[in-house]
Amino acid sequence: MTSNSVVIFDTTLRDGEQSPGASMTRDEKLRIAKMLERLQVDVIEAGFAMASQGDFESVKAVATTIKNSTVCSLSRALDGDIDRAAEALKPAESGRIHTFIATSPIHMKYKLQMEPDKVIEQAVHAVKRARNQCADVEFSCEDAGRSELEFLCRIIEKAINAGARTINIPDTVGYALPHEFGETINQLLTRIPNSDKAIFSVHCHNDLGLAVANSLSAVVNGARQVECTINGLGERAGNASLEELVMGLRTRNDSLQLDTRIATEHIVPASRMVSSITGFPVQPNKAIVGANAFAHESGIHQDGVLKHRETYEIMKAEDVGWNTNKMVLGKLSGRNAFKTRMEELGISFETKEDLNETFKRFKSLADKKRDIYDADLHSLVADSLEMDETFKLDALSISSEMGGTPEARVVLSVNNERNEIISTGDGAVDAAFKAIEAIACSCAQLELYSVNAITSGTDSQGEVTVRLARKGRIVNGSGADTDVIIASAKAYVHALNLLEAGEKRNPQTGSI
Repeated sequence: MTSNSVVIFDTTLRDGEQSPGASMTRDEKLRIAKMLERLQVDVIEAGFAMASQGDFESVKAVATTIKNSTVCSLSRALDGDIDRAAEALKPAESGRIHTFIATSPIHMKYKLQMEPDKVIEQAVHAVKRARNQCADVEFSCEDAGRSELEFLCRIIEKAINAGARTINIPDTVGYALPHEFGETINQLLTRIPNSDKAIFSVHCHNDLGLAVANSLSAVVNGARQVECTINGLGERAGNASLEELVMGLRTRNDSLQLDTRIATEHIVPASRMVSSITGFPVQPNKAIVGANAFAHESGIHQDGVLKHRETYEIMKAEDVGWNTNKMVLGKLSGRNAFKTRMEELGISFETKEDLNETFKRFKSLADKKRDIYDADLHSLVADSLEMDETFKLDALSISSEMGGTPEARVVLSVNNERNEIISTGDGAVDAAFKAIEAIACSCAQLELYSVNAITSGTDSQGEVTVRLARKGRIVNGSGADTDVIIASAKAYVHALNLLEAGEKRNPQTGSI
């Protein structure tokens, strides 16, 4: 790595998954990991191996599959966590153990209930144990944004001496302001005698909307790794957004003189994939990847762009992947064109049967709408992902007329046993949900119902997100169809299956 290169550490699969309802299956994590590898992300944090058997298997699967990025697992500063992470990372060509402990007075007193010297002792022990099993060890000071500078200097110096080669300074609660966070990095690099023996990293949360600004301030002051997620996904207000950080560094290279190795043309496909899998839609005015990011409605703006693009655009839409939507498939497209386009989007098929089944779904969709865009393809694959299905929607019919009471007839299989019921509701979707729930008896609470058009036009697929909660567990189900009521029913059933088959996550999952 050169002095003007910034390491991109993506934690979509770990911190991003901690967003309520964003839990991902092993196969979904693998899909995203392959896309991150195509993006040329330097480090992929694949999960928290100790959190659950499912997380362990996901980290191991990513470690087995990914060849061109370092695969990382998070662990608390505990022997069991470190050993579990090391075990999951064994297949990796390049693996990293990322261990952490809280360093702020409020965390040490109320959460850890440990004296500062004991925290340092445990941190050093954890780094040494991790280093004995993995050559690449990262150490994080949880809640560094509210930690005392003197204490940070002490614990980091000892962690580097113990073998940590990356030191992460997280603004865990999104409290810092850019000027003070940048100065913290500068002070640490200046005051710690062995700071030149490690790469300094930052992990900023977006509680005040400053995650990207804080991260950029940090790299200006000497940090050379940034931890981020696709679409800024993450718990609470989310993390620093990968696409904003990368394009900020690239677009303002004239001032910052820093860059990354990210293949930016894959940014938009990655954003679409993560949105489709998690069920978290991207807001239209989101920087870089929002639908309106390169749209111009004002006559003055349109006139300027037509005369010279740079009058109102500081980046080329093509540079971040917006040109990928120009390849349009239709009902006359063949299997090879379909397979080729899917591969270009980072979507591969493990077996010929998987390809044939998805191609069949593609043909069915193409009969319903004239043109199939990349966004449609992402939803198509998300809709056909393999998972253990307790519930399967076999049939749905709706009867609804102005002034009447909508009625839904649903045929739902529960563990392969077909059940049929008719229910009424305040609307067609409400009637369908009530019919499904009458069969499923899930006792889940509906917390969110969201509909988005995947592409423009009256024949667009409706992509529906349904958020269900039960016994403290929150999941997002998604469904897509040209009929929004069918899409809604698919999303509800998908959410029910996630509740049934979801991993039982450890309540002490790490948050840095």
